[in-house]
Amino acid sequence: MPTDPPHAPAPSDPDPERRRARVHAARAAHWARTRRLTALLLALWLATGFCTVFFARDLASLSVFGWPLSFYLAAQGASLIYLAIIGAYAWRMRILDRGFARQLAEGL
Repeated sequence: MPTDPPHAPAPSDPDPERRRARVHAARAAHWARTRRLTALLLALWLATGFCTVFFARDLASLSVFGWPLSFYLAAQGASLIYLAIIGAYAWRMRILDRGFARQLAEGL
């Protein structure tokens, strides 16, 4: 029954503390980017939900396909924007996660 050898530092990095610090810094940067993206998309979600209701009377004067814009946004537009928010989050997080994984694989 083979056993795994104990984890040893990579021969290319003689100082494991420096590597650990670089990994920690990369994780912190990745998490900061993730939080920034999440905050931006949550703000867009809030603006979509809140502004549609708050400015409904003002938006009623505009029309989309013969319907008042406020009705269109409440009925379908907000749902499409929410779907776009989810798609944008998934697309951007895939890019961020792949970049972070590549950073870790290259040994920082």
